[in-house]
Amino acid sequence: MAIRGLGSALFCTLALLASPSARAQTPADALAGKATELRGVQDTLKASEEQRRKIEADVEAIRLDHVRLNQALIETTAKVQDAEGKRADAGARLDKLSEQALALNHALEERRDSIADVLGALERMGENPPPAILVKPDDMIEAVRAAIVISSMTGDMQAQALAQTRDLQKLEAVKAGIGRERDDLDASARALALDKEKLADLVVARQQSLDQAQTALQAERERASELANQALTLKDLIARMETSIPGAKAGAEAAAAAAILGVGKNDPSRLKPAVAFAEAKGTLALPVVGAVLKSFGAADDYGGAEKGLSIATPPKATVSTPIDGWVVYAGLYRTYGQLLILNAGDGYYMVLAGMERINVSVGQFVLAGEAVAAMGDGSARTATAAAIGAAQPVLYIELRKNETAIDPGPWWAKNVIEKAHG
Repeated sequence: MAIRGLGSALFCTLALLASPSARAQTPADALAGKATELRGVQDTLKASEEQRRKIEADVEAIRLDHVRLNQALIETTAKVQDAEGKRADAGARLDKLSEQALALNHALEERRDSIADVLGALERMGENPPPAILVKPDDMIEAVRAAIVISSMTGDMQAQALAQTRDLQKLEAVKAGIGRERDDLDASARALALDKEKLADLVVARQQSLDQAQTALQAERERASELANQALTLKDLIARMETSIPGAKAGAEAAAAAAILGVGKNDPSRLKPAVAFAEAKGTLALPVVGAVLKSFGAADDYGGAEKGLSIATPPKATVSTPIDGWVVYAGLYRTYGQLLILNAGDGYYMVLAGMERINVSVGQFVLAGEAVAAMGDGSARTATAAAIGAAQPVLYIELRKNETAIDPGPWWAKNVIEKAHG
């Protein structure tokens, strides 16, 4: 009776696993789900349109206010990068949960096959049962052997059934976790899209508020492109820009003459660095959300050592400037892709490369935390990404003191760089 009861329970478990209702919805359920989904999309579109109009009104209200514009730009950049970081973390958790679900499904399939084999053996035993001891005393040894076999089989089946139940419960919990993570990702994607729309509007407003003559600006861009084609190294490019381009030259002169005292670090109206760059060690945020692929000093593919830091980023990630500084160069340069060079004063320069788009112009003063560029989707490969073999976008960061690349490690905030390495 115990064997028959256990067999029935196990058959029920197998039936549950094989049941079509556990794997598919009825047409009515699917139709109801689609209707609910459609209502959700309509509500989302309506909310997005209302939010878009509010963003446009907010941007227009601060368009002519330089201080408020800078403050809004920095705050929105921080919000966007925080959301990008959370999305990256959620994506990693979702990948891990998906791997767990796959492993549990595999274990359940293997255990189901094992239980089916044991049930088949019991069924065959039922068709040819062992002898009863009272009826055939001479077959006592065979009967004892059969009892031992049945005992071991039922014990194994009980263990298999318990393990099957535990795995089913784990799988349901993992599936619920996957559903929550996907819902969170969908919600964060919508919020991030709105924040990026606001950020894009603020960037346009910031550039328009600079009141630079467009013809003069275009002439500088063309001249900068010519110099970039002539320059063989970053050192050469910096020197050519700061001696031949009025905007970059003015920025270099301002950097050389900048007096740090009396400038508040949180003052969005400042037009010079809040602190001397040498004093900013251990405080800088990374310019983008991502994971470190190669650090300064690591072996490169040419028998030398890396001169900068390479970070794998999410597609279309927002790039902010970690420092206050003047734009020396902004544009394409050789195999670097889109290249941005910032003069932080006192002979320090920060180089950012590998972006898809740059939002600032030569000679412009930018504040730490401002959005200055955006990454691509990884389809356009820079030399850095190709050398590392990365499939995703890669931001290259190089810190230079006068004419030499130096280790940027001591300048990053400890918790920020540890997270990027982790």
